[in-house]
Amino acid sequence: MLMRTDPFREFDRLTQRMLDGTARPAAMPMDAYRDDGEFVVRFDLPGVRAESIDLEVERNVLTVTAERPALDASGEREVVVSERPAGRFSRQLFLGDTLDTERIAADYADGVLTLRIPVAEQAKPRKISIAEGAPQPRRIDA
Repeated sequence: MLMRTDPFREFDRLTQRMLDGTARPAAMPMDAYRDDGEFVVRFDLPGVRAESIDLEVERNVLTVTAERPALDASGEREVVVSERPAGRFSRQLFLGDTLDTERIAADYADGVLTLRIPVAEQAKPRKISIAEGAPQPRRIDA
């Protein structure tokens, strides 16, 4: 099962950015859903080059880090509006024990990073057969 990030951690991160002078939070919106035997997570990363994306799993924490270059205002270019977040930003997902972190697959196309995280075999539902005619448990009187 995929677990949501800690809202207090996000609040602390936002507060730290404000104190550092980078008040605009670097957004990495995502969707996550279960599809048959896997979880699918999609991150919107427009303007990010695939080589700047880094995925790391440590224990049950998946960290996605990406970098979007800042708008170059050198030369004769005059920046009129600059609202898109730039720089290095990251997001962490806490993965449950039921997911197989050894077999995560990643794909990046059209500015969308798609991760496919399979459900571990031991966590998948399975049928348990019932034997017929099995002896009844004996009652032992003390």
